[in-house]
Amino acid sequence: MFTPDPIPRPSGPPESSTPLADYLARTPPGTDEDYVVLPRSLVESMPLPWQRHMRDLLAEFHQAFAHLNWPVYRVVPTRWELVADLDEQQLAEIGCTVELGDGGELEYRLRDGSRVEDPEHHRVLVPCPDPLPRRGDGSGGRAAEPAPPPG
Repeated sequence: MFTPDPIPRPSGPPESSTPLADYLARTPPGTDEDYVVLPRSLVESMPLPWQRHMRDLLAEFHQAFAHLNWPVYRVVPTRWELVADLDEQQLAEIGCTVELGDGGELEYRLRDGSRVEDPEHHRVLVPCPDPLPRRGDGSGGRAAEPAPPPG
């Protein structure tokens, strides 16, 4: 019936109560503090069992939040650059202006009018060409092959 032996406890640290937040806090590709972006061409290039599982997860997610007034999102690929390294077009794209200061040095100002104190070390996100393959780019609808699983 009952054994006098103690119940074995799992070894290792306890499982997190916030596993997704823990994973996303490491900022894997396509994430920032507010969003997770999944490039459609890469998602659609995954194996069919993975796609089916992702479809089911996304359907459950969208069902849970369908009552919200969702905007349409425009995703723009960007990269971090130093303000001092930007050309005129890049400065215009991020809404930064350059003026000649009283002492003859260049003064960079952001959209809100604030002065960039150290443009040689101040990094900003600048639009860039998307390096990822897109749907219909001549690859037959398939993106680059996913990396093999570890191990």
